[in-house]
Amino acid sequence: MDAGTRLSDNVIRVSAVVIRDPAGRVLTVRKRDTDTFMFPGGKPEPSETAARAAIRECREELRIDIDESCLHELGVVRTPAANEPGFDVVATVFVYAPPIDPAVYPVQPAAEIVELRWQATDGAFPDDVAPLAVHVLSSTDSGLTDGGALFAG
Repeated sequence: MDAGTRLSDNVIRVSAVVIRDPAGRVLTVRKRDTDTFMFPGGKPEPSETAARAAIRECREELRIDIDESCLHELGVVRTPAANEPGFDVVATVFVYAPPIDPAVYPVQPAAEIVELRWQATDGAFPDDVAPLAVHVLSSTDSGLTDGGALFAG
């Protein structure tokens, strides 16, 4: 693990992107050799901003190019890491707006991503959704809940 992505021995810094479809579902991804679905994103390269890391990771993982002007930072969130036992992630979380219609602009798994799932946000989350995603999507002040400005697109 790159020292630039660690804040301490057990904390990993990442950028994460919330991508919605017109129905309000949120895109989650599953990496190779894991069982957990999470937001697209990943660790920044040395001297890379959180927003630039989010853009690069979406290009690498989903084969989509997103415009930085369409990224809206929700904030920084710390939760247990999904796939690294004993670690936490400190994630700079962005919402990409407007929504992406997968019928018009297909999102495809690439790099280490082996599966995509559009996750409904109006009920309980399956056990295989990452703690970061559950925290962000469950937060009433995130703007992602029904009636929130970002949720409405």
